[in-house]
Amino acid sequence: MTEAIIVRPSDVPRTTPTIHYQVAMPNPQLHLFEVMLHVQNWSKSVLDLKLPVWTPGSYLVREYSKQVQDFRVEEGNEQQSLAWCKIRKNHWQINTENTSKITVHYRVFANELSVRTNHLDATHGYFNGAALFFFIPGFEQEPIQVTIVPPKSDWQVTTTLPRIPETTNTFEAEDFDTLVDSPFEMGCHQLYDFEVLGKPHQLAIWGEGNAVPERIIEDTKKIIEVEAELYGGLPYDRYLFLLHLSSSGFGGLEHKNSCSLNYPRFGFRAKDKYNRFMQLVAHEFFHLWNVKRIRPKALEKFNYNQENYTTSLWFCEGTTSYYDLVIPLRAKIYEKKAFLENLSKEITRLQTIPGRLVQPLSESSFDAWIKLYRRDSNSDNSQISYYLKGELVSLLLDLLIRARHQNKRSLDDVMRLMWQQFGTEEIGFTPEQLQEVITSVADTDLSDFFHRYLDSTDELPFNEYLEPFGLKLIGVEEEERLPYLGMTVKTENGQEFIKFVEANSPAGMAGVDAGDQLLAMDGWRVSGEQLSDRLKEYHPGDTIQLTIFHHDELLTLSVTLGTPQPTRYQVVQVENPTDIQKQNLAGWLS
Repeated sequence: MTEAIIVRPSDVPRTTPTIHYQVAMPNPQLHLFEVMLHVQNWSKSVLDLKLPVWTPGSYLVREYSKQVQDFRVEEGNEQQSLAWCKIRKNHWQINTENTSKITVHYRVFANELSVRTNHLDATHGYFNGAALFFFIPGFEQEPIQVTIVPPKSDWQVTTTLPRIPETTNTFEAEDFDTLVDSPFEMGCHQLYDFEVLGKPHQLAIWGEGNAVPERIIEDTKKIIEVEAELYGGLPYDRYLFLLHLSSSGFGGLEHKNSCSLNYPRFGFRAKDKYNRFMQLVAHEFFHLWNVKRIRPKALEKFNYNQENYTTSLWFCEGTTSYYDLVIPLRAKIYEKKAFLENLSKEITRLQTIPGRLVQPLSESSFDAWIKLYRRDSNSDNSQISYYLKGELVSLLLDLLIRARHQNKRSLDDVMRLMWQQFGTEEIGFTPEQLQEVITSVADTDLSDFFHRYLDSTDELPFNEYLEPFGLKLIGVEEEERLPYLGMTVKTENGQEFIKFVEANSPAGMAGVDAGDQLLAMDGWRVSGEQLSDRLKEYHPGDTIQLTIFHHDELLTLSVTLGTPQPTRYQVVQVENPTDIQKQNLAGWLS
């Protein structure tokens, strides 16, 4: 009888390539990452390399390949050059006949401090995988090793990728998607460990400012607990909050096991600014469910070569924005008054943007790639943010569900059901499936709601949905009602420039354009700061003379002022609310 032979994976000849990156930064002050890509066991005559043009979570083609320079290829380590050519903006092709070992050298310029790009200077290094690493078409599922070579011995390396045992700063990603989803921070940043619900967490802070780590950690723990309770647990083994303190930056980018945050270095002392930071934390952490795991069908498998279109970003980002208002309230980071004030500010933003009457919400989602991140002087006239309007549509849905079911159902149930049906297995949802889930929780026909508030430009009926909760929205009038002019002026280098002109406003109808230089009103010099005070001297229907430079031509235009427009909206409690209204409000905001 022949003894069976057990074949172990290590005994099987490898037929797929091994991929290993080395990232060095010998002169960080020059902002250049020096990257080497080692490919071994290659069996094809051509090696294609492509650099992503965008990164998941930031829906704009950013053309990362524009920062690549000094590209060259060698055969293994023999210093023998291999022929290569660039065939598209992000596509390099290497002739690999008769060789199985290839080493690619290139450098990447990194001097943009944002959560979606790369930054390297004398104090630290930070990179996103999509902005630094090539993928090999057809081999995206292969594991990838990354070795970091810091410029100084006291620089530490922080990432959520597992470190390979018995190596120095070498990590492994199970596939290219994971590599893209795992940013790296290198330097002398502060690192704080804490535990929530039995799982390890870290807060890494780069930069100087007035942030108090202990306070941030305590409030972050509350946010983690509230969101974990909503979904029924935490879907990771460990999590990293990576915070960059910058001069004036703001933003966040979600990842499955981490998030990158950028916030003004002195923005933590004032209560409203600190609350805004905690909203950012709540937003990006909420994304580890909604977007990273619950995501549209169009984003189920990422195409890094081009735009990935979906009409559902209003839910991905807008609903998450609604929860970044709600979560700090539930976590008791701020109280009901602050919540209603923040909600009022969001409604004010929406109601003072003319583009809300031009672009439907679903179109805003679909056109994110060409509009949201590419603003111009006409943007507020022609478009609306799917973050902003999506947030307020989510508010209406939450109120609708709560009012129909006496707070026994809510938007929370929608999120849990989406998690169960799509998130746990990472199955992409279609717009129709999303609407079906919302409808099933609401237990009423919402086809008219979706048509009006997703696919058309109907105004959102806030008071209709706020009334069952004893609330109403009012337009707040300033003490002195200003006649309507419809333009925004800012001072630059001692000159007054018109930055925005509302469509169909008195200024717009008179021919004033964004970019014009404002010189005088009725013959008297006027600055942007003085404009409101000067308008107090006039009444609706009065005609004023604006003197401007328009494309260097001196013009005086007649402008007939319009009826005062609300500039601020506020959610307030109704007088003498009923018991049901009180109960509904308490159920929502307690």
